[in-house]
Amino acid sequence: MAAKPLLINASGQPSYGVFPDSIEQINYMDFDLRTPMDRKLSNLSKRFKFNQFQFIGLISPELIVGIAIVDLKIASNCFIYLYEPDTQQFEEFSFIQPLALNTRIEPFPNDGEATFRKGDNRVSFKATARPGVRKVSVSLTSGLTIDATIDESTSYNPLAVCSRAGYQGWVFTQKSNALVCNGQVSWKNKTYDLERIKALASVDWSCGFMRRETFWNWGSLSCTLPDGRRLGFNLAAGVNETGTSENALWLDGKLIKVDMVDFQFDRYQPKHAWAMRSNDGIIQLHFEPKGQRKEKMNALVAASNFTQHFGQYYGEIHLPNEVITLDGEWGFSEDHYAKW
Repeated sequence: MAAKPLLINASGQPSYGVFPDSIEQINYMDFDLRTPMDRKLSNLSKRFKFNQFQFIGLISPELIVGIAIVDLKIASNCFIYLYEPDTQQFEEFSFIQPLALNTRIEPFPNDGEATFRKGDNRVSFKATARPGVRKVSVSLTSGLTIDATIDESTSYNPLAVCSRAGYQGWVFTQKSNALVCNGQVSWKNKTYDLERIKALASVDWSCGFMRRETFWNWGSLSCTLPDGRRLGFNLAAGVNETGTSENALWLDGKLIKVDMVDFQFDRYQPKHAWAMRSNDGIIQLHFEPKGQRKEKMNALVAASNFTQHFGQYYGEIHLPNEVITLDGEWGFSEDHYAKW
């Protein structure tokens, strides 16, 4: 993979579109950030207006894990949750650091590290371009530990997109789903071998100068089909639809772009099913939530109304040469309002 070296060009503007080989460095401090009235903003303003977050999902029929590190500069947040479908056992952990203390996300999507620490609770994601792995490490005072390695060397075709956000901003995101992983999760006196339970990973690496107020709906799947092929998708609406979208599916690592997706759901009925349909007819699915992680925060300068569901997908994916039927495969959906 020969990635484009820098996102921001010599004129201080980002390159927009889809990058088949990704981006090496998000050199956001080189961006010519201005107010809507064209006044240049300082480097300090750039630092505080630049938002970053990463989410990693580990999914199998035996265990669902969601892990995130979020850096909003005025504060940072880290959460981890686990769900065991057979027993419906669920546990979540959430930590906040004012002024993003002990939080760092390096601007290298495929060769950088994200870390969060609060007391003796530590979470890190570390990507290395060679040999092409992303290591996930979680160690909490509760006794929860996660030591996982995600393979990004075999059939690795991430969807990397940069699009406009509002009048003067932009968003970069890199998504990949249905990635092979191995390692262990130790939770509540039980150890899960990720390779044995055939867990697959999804990775969301996002950053940018985002709209002051924004929202998105999101759907994500990583599963192994009955014939042994790995299937994953990333579907979204509300944040990256200015010229392109972040909608795609992966079949055994091959990336297939998907058109705009309509999400139909009732946010006040969290147990009701969602419908997801793409304009090109590829996606014809519904999602049945089995549980959720929910968080609301309303401060003077920032706010968030966040609901991430884990549950099962049903329906059809229509490809040129076949129709893939989903019958209860596990994944995520999300409804999120944010004011940064």
